[in-house]
Amino acid sequence: MKKQSNQSQILRKVLIRIRRYWFFLTLSILAAAATVGLTLYAPVLTGDAIDLILAKGQVDFPGMLTILVRLGIVVLLTALFQWIMNACNNTIAYRVVRDIRDDAFRKIEILPLKYIDSHPYGEVVSRVIADVDQFSDGLIMGFTQLFTGVLTILGTLAFILANSITIALVVLLITPLSLFVASFIARRTFSMFRLQSETRGAQTALIDEMIGNQKVVQAFGQEQKVLERFDKINLKLQDCSLKAIFFSSITNPATRFVNNLVYAGVAVTGSLSVVAGSITVGQLSCFLSYANQYTKPFNEISGVVTELQNALACAGRIFQLIEEEPQIPEADNAHVLKDPTGQVSLQQVAFSYEPDQKLIEGLNLQVQPGQRVAIVGPTGCGKTTLINLLMRFYDVKEGGISVDGFDIRQLTRHSLRTNYGMVLQETWLRTGTIRDNIVMGRPDATDEQVIAAAKATHAHSFIKRLPQGYDTVITEDGGGLSQGQKQLLCITRVMLCKPPMLILDEATSSIDTRTEIQIQRAFDQLMEGRTSFIVAHRLSTIQEADVILVMKDGHIIEQGNHETLLAKGGFYASLYQSQFAPC
Repeated sequence: MKKQSNQSQILRKVLIRIRRYWFFLTLSILAAAATVGLTLYAPVLTGDAIDLILAKGQVDFPGMLTILVRLGIVVLLTALFQWIMNACNNTIAYRVVRDIRDDAFRKIEILPLKYIDSHPYGEVVSRVIADVDQFSDGLIMGFTQLFTGVLTILGTLAFILANSITIALVVLLITPLSLFVASFIARRTFSMFRLQSETRGAQTALIDEMIGNQKVVQAFGQEQKVLERFDKINLKLQDCSLKAIFFSSITNPATRFVNNLVYAGVAVTGSLSVVAGSITVGQLSCFLSYANQYTKPFNEISGVVTELQNALACAGRIFQLIEEEPQIPEADNAHVLKDPTGQVSLQQVAFSYEPDQKLIEGLNLQVQPGQRVAIVGPTGCGKTTLINLLMRFYDVKEGGISVDGFDIRQLTRHSLRTNYGMVLQETWLRTGTIRDNIVMGRPDATDEQVIAAAKATHAHSFIKRLPQGYDTVITEDGGGLSQGQKQLLCITRVMLCKPPMLILDEATSSIDTRTEIQIQRAFDQLMEGRTSFIVAHRLSTIQEADVILVMKDGHIIEQGNHETLLAKGGFYASLYQSQFAPC
């Protein structure tokens, strides 16, 4: 019952989206009705033509010519209306698919990072691409065959009833068997297609993960284990796909068998009626043609039902994504942060990724404008989490964070984040030229400003050695650039924007020592007068910081400058000595 309810809810959501294109839907239904009407009229003309053949040498050729002309016109009109119907159906299907993909991509843009972090990228991609494609195929087939199928059944049955009650009773008695077979199989295919879709998503996620981390896989000799994981998912996909395809493939033969019983019943009953003189041979021919037309939609509809099961299963997964809770919306009176001085305050901040696993508790911090704040501590102590909270990638569970006296939850996210310059250990580039990647945060920058920023970060020399210099096109993973060169581009991007506040999270981790010293000088100039948060594992890079925060288990356990903390002989001193003590 729950599955049927879930399926009906998904269908209702699909119909709501289709309702937007009521004009094409109405036109499609009218064209389908015209197609069916003309298709049903053709056997009547054929039967009339047969009745004009009275005996050998007694054929009404003029009458037959008139009928053939009518038949030709009917065929042409049928083709025209069928083309109109298909064009409307394709328009509806592709526009609905376009709307769903738009909604899905827009939702991804406003989803909290918690969702993105907890779902494999490949699985999300599978929903937006593969599942929507499967849904589109089922929707097109449904529109194309469902309308004409239902109308053909109703129209044919009406004609048979009008001309022969006996033959109509034969048809009506056998029809429920066909409906029972189709519904019996359809009920069992939805869950199988849904499992198939979910498994396909897991497979896509694994492939995406392995391609993106192939160097790591090979470096640690994990090829065989990865193959075993892939084989396991692949076998599961094979199993659920075979079951889904098996049940869907027996639908057509099963209904075709029942439909052949209908045809045989009409043939026997009609032949007896001809012998009894109740109907003519031409009418019998017409009835037999209608028997074929009547049973054919059952085969098509049974196939459509199977495809719709798959389409609805895929639609359910994409609707789950679209209906995910978005990030907390901005307040109606959200303030736009302009030219901040860089005063940052954290009051009794508490945060955890999982409710039962506490991370940060009771964190207090006062940062004055222009201060350089270094954050150090062991892995997992909450350094990067603190950065995520400052940028409002995650919202605090308790307490608050303010910039220039404004709680960041009362600021627009855009204005908050544009006032931070952020360089992470993980580089991020997009497909485009070197210049496109540098000016991402400042599209109106001139070539002179771009070059000046690149020279400041010592990226200019390697950029000039590229085939087209600043016009060299790179891919999103940086193409042939080294990790250090990619990080230099990210640093240049921030150097060009010169935001009032900076966040440097292991910003020089992939750069050689000589270049690091040069970039550190550039950073010193950039950080002059700007509030800066520096996350570092190498303590040599943060000795000049105004304040060093030593974090452990989500708490600030020590606070002061480099000399003060060394003199205390506490946790910071032990960290420092572990890095610089002689072996």
